[in-house]
Amino acid sequence: MTEPANWVPEGVDEEVPSAARLYDYLLGGAHNFAADRALAERFLIALPSARDVARLNRAFLRRAVVFMAEQGVRQFLDVGSGIPTVGNVHEIAQAADPQARVVYVDYESVAVAHSQLLLEGNENATILQADLTDPAAILQHPETRRLLDFDQPIGLIMAGVFHFVPHEAGAPDVIAGYRDALAPGSYLALSHFTADISPEEMAGVVEVMRRSADPIHTRTHAEVTELFTGFELVEPGVVGTALWRPDRPEQAADEPGGSQIYAGVGRKP
Repeated sequence: MTEPANWVPEGVDEEVPSAARLYDYLLGGAHNFAADRALAERFLIALPSARDVARLNRAFLRRAVVFMAEQGVRQFLDVGSGIPTVGNVHEIAQAADPQARVVYVDYESVAVAHSQLLLEGNENATILQADLTDPAAILQHPETRRLLDFDQPIGLIMAGVFHFVPHEAGAPDVIAGYRDALAPGSYLALSHFTADISPEEMAGVVEVMRRSADPIHTRTHAEVTELFTGFELVEPGVVGTALWRPDRPEQAADEPGGSQIYAGVGRKP
């Protein structure tokens, strides 16, 4: 048996695949196990454009953070941040302002451990291990309160994570727990898998992920839009990731698969 890599936290079961490590694999990362790669290959059979979908979701995240920074936001709460890869939120935000502050949140041990390594020496960024469905635990955490000023606008990011929240968990109520703590002028950036575009492919994805630690629960355009209750949607509203404020108009046509995930940004009035 090979020794575990030094980025693997003690107690992690390498035989149980996770969505964070699957996403890392689809993006070309190296922080994943054989079980994650096997699941990813089944995921790719169900959704051949999965690598494009992952890349486009990451590109949406970058554009959303740049947009919020342009609106003057200097602090960010990235819930369900996953395993660090190219273009992390703190890198984007601190390029705009070196004093920008970022709190990452994930419940997956490898994501947290690798984020801790990446953030060593960065006084303005931290990572919490917590469940996104418990807003109070995240919002009241000492590290959150140390870095974020809730009297000032915050960029709340939930990119590609809320489709892991079951319908019965009351997703709009969970988001309301965060929204009500935010100051006016704060933003929510959210992206979410949908079965609206390719029902058969997404049914296959749901079936594949049913066998993992992180089953997927797709939502319709109306259901994703409902998650922005209490926020004013920024143009162009809730659209496929490739269609949300592309850097160049032709990108929306050039990049396939983006509409498997709806994306949007809303501002709290």
